[in-house]
Amino acid sequence: MPCRHMRAVCAPEAPLGAALRALRTELGVPGSFPPDALEEAARPPRLPSHDATDIPFFTIDPPASTDLDQAMHLARRERGGYRVRYAIADVAAFVTPGGPLDAEAHRRVNTLYFPDENVPLHPPRLSEGAASLLPDQTCPAVLWTLDLDAEGRTESTDVRRALVRSRAKLDYAHVQQRIDAGTAEEPLALLKDIGTLRERLEVERGGISLSVPEQEIVEQDGTYALVYRAPLPTEGWNAQISLLTGMAAADLMLAHGTGVLRTLPAAPDGAVGRLRRTAKALRIDWPHHVSYAQLIRSLDPHRPHHAAFLQECTTLLRGAGYTVFRDGLLPEVTSHAAVAAPYAHCTAPLRRLGDRYAAEICLAAAEDREPPEWVLAALDSLPKEMAEGSRRAGTVERECVDIVEAALLKDRIGDLFEACVVDVQDHDPTVGTVQLESPAVVARITGGRSRLPLGEHLRVRLTEADPGTTKVRFTPA
Repeated sequence: MPCRHMRAVCAPEAPLGAALRALRTELGVPGSFPPDALEEAARPPRLPSHDATDIPFFTIDPPASTDLDQAMHLARRERGGYRVRYAIADVAAFVTPGGPLDAEAHRRVNTLYFPDENVPLHPPRLSEGAASLLPDQTCPAVLWTLDLDAEGRTESTDVRRALVRSRAKLDYAHVQQRIDAGTAEEPLALLKDIGTLRERLEVERGGISLSVPEQEIVEQDGTYALVYRAPLPTEGWNAQISLLTGMAAADLMLAHGTGVLRTLPAAPDGAVGRLRRTAKALRIDWPHHVSYAQLIRSLDPHRPHHAAFLQECTTLLRGAGYTVFRDGLLPEVTSHAAVAAPYAHCTAPLRRLGDRYAAEICLAAAEDREPPEWVLAALDSLPKEMAEGSRRAGTVERECVDIVEAALLKDRIGDLFEACVVDVQDHDPTVGTVQLESPAVVARITGGRSRLPLGEHLRVRLTEADPGTTKVRFTPA
């Protein structure tokens, strides 16, 4: 599911670049990989016997991406419906359980995304080289074959190890142009057909996909400007293929009695109430008879206020966690509230530790055998590891947002802004959180003499904005 995306284009010596570099040091973010892990990453992988290199797979990613987890091939079935082949990088073919590369991956847990650079889970030689599904490179993969009916519902699932070879590295904008112009060949053109069908099924089951815009902070003559880049429809269709696979993985796990699910309880009323106040601050009409899901689908991520609100909607995903079960003892909660179905992370093993384990469980379930002992031995501790990794990623995200917003506002101390109070502290009602109308910044407000008017508009004055201390603070005007 989406996180808050933010990119910054800045020189390393600029205040923003220096602040982000200092943040990595402060948080103890891993730097270079140990020599023994790099040595293991350079070894040849264990290759599967099944050869699927005749299938003309393609990848769809941002233009600069080289850590390519997924490749797909889409086709129509002779009897109607569709066949989705989805190849996922087989990281386990390169990593020896208990070895130095495995130990380093457990230390890192996730790839960390900073506005100016990424800190990878695996050495780039692996994640951007030998294990990546780059074009014209034969790679070991976990190959999913999902047969769908004419409405896009899953009829059958097969998963196995295979050698694959991608034919093309495509980017979202290029794919969108080809589909819109009607020049895309069938395997690519079917992305719209299948993606649209899966989106309809998502609405039917009550699921929600957030079309979260990417914030880009661009340095201009010593100051910073905030712009949003709205996702293309192609990105949503591509995400539906990943969701389809994650749901199929969860079904396999539940049927076999052992697994690790990505679960999310329903959002508490307080969190939804806060979002209603944010909507009010951004002048988004949200009638009480309109559900959260209906509102999300009505928003246009190309509109800055809608884009800002979609960013804040990601707060409802913060209760997501990993739920492990085994020996046929199914957990009480098996569903993911945003997906509105059981769901498992299994499509990004180059960037998420848990996906490697999920793949092994699904491969074992497809063959009606027990998962490898190294997988079973790690299951009990995996949710805690993934939770700690998620917390660190969340801290990185929050601190980066604070730094970037401070950089955006650093030259406007003393200025007045229109805002809305979206949160008030229980123990001190003169302290809370405001959402600015423009730019779309969420920040602390303190120093008033009276209780903050929760959910009301007011004018505020910027009193502090320092990228070096990541503080942005306002007072009532």
